[in-house]
Amino acid sequence: MKTIDTTDKKILTELQRDGRQSIAELADKVNLSQSPCWRRVRQLEQQGVVQSYGARLDRNRMGFGVTGFVHLQLEGHSPEITNAFEREVVALQQVVACHNLSGKYDYMLEVIAADLEEFSNLLRNQIRSIPGVKEISTSFSLKEVKRTDVVPVL
Repeated sequence: MKTIDTTDKKILTELQRDGRQSIAELADKVNLSQSPCWRRVRQLEQQGVVQSYGARLDRNRMGFGVTGFVHLQLEGHSPEITNAFEREVVALQQVVACHNLSGKYDYMLEVIAADLEEFSNLLRNQIRSIPGVKEISTSFSLKEVKRTDVVPVL
């Protein structure tokens, strides 16, 4: 993989700020002509540095007024248990993030729902019923202070 240089960092910063801008606009902002700029963007995509482009939706305006964090402990840590658990979690659309943790809990899920009733149904009927789940602890977001997908380009 090619080392990310100063120009690549400028490109990545600009793409995170606005992924819809044209190559001409991007090239102008990073002081390149269009062809070299396009080649660099394409290379960053091929290397997997740029994984995708998309719109960021407002959860509340989309009808998801509740965000909960579900900490789970599994019955064991065998590949069969963890792989089965991860397959089930990936299939749940309202789970917007899942992290494998160190410490008391094995996983933390970020789950969105329209309201507490929907969240409760999702937790009781789907998450709790995943084979291998031993213990669950849930907390709710009272206020989102910061959320970003922007990766610092240092």
